[in-house]
Amino acid sequence: MSGLAIAILAAGSASRFGGGKLDAELAGKPLGRWALDTALEVEHERLAVVVGDAVPEFARVAGCEVLVNDRAGEGLGTSAALAAKWAAESGSEALLILLADMPLVSRATLGRLASAALAGTPASVHYPERQPGVPAAFPAVLFPALQMLSGDVGAARVLRGRTDVMMTETATDELLDVDRLEELAEVAELLRRSQLRSS
Repeated sequence: MSGLAIAILAAGSASRFGGGKLDAELAGKPLGRWALDTALEVEHERLAVVVGDAVPEFARVAGCEVLVNDRAGEGLGTSAALAAKWAAESGSEALLILLADMPLVSRATLGRLASAALAGTPASVHYPERQPGVPAAFPAVLFPALQMLSGDVGAARVLRGRTDVMMTETATDELLDVDRLEELAEVAELLRRSQLRSS
């Protein structure tokens, strides 16, 4: 997909997990690699992981830029804003944003979102009550609004109230994120079942 930038947000402190979350082992590889590997399967021009003070090991792979967010402690919105600034300066036509701690998101979902944004339509998965949330994709016309985000106001805020957002259906499991250590085992079991079904 020509002109697509992908940003994986990975700058959180993981305080509820106890630190080191994205490099924690999940079904044979670091937690953060699941989202990264899926993103790498989507045709793109550039891909970056937005990090805080420390660069997690999972992000040290070929073809992946690392964007250091010096304001990560102020909240998730600063990471989305930095990603939009990077995409704008790179001349990207669209930006796909996802979170590094969502290991079950599928390539099909990311591909649908990216295709819509490249065609000029903002797109998002939807959460309860049809609220938009990440993963989400934004055409370049929305980059300035994303760059204004701050604090804990995430990228989905830019989409709320708009009537032109393509909302895509996803399996419930795809929206799971890992916040606590005990959730790793739950997600590992879901991954095991998924691999059994596909084998």
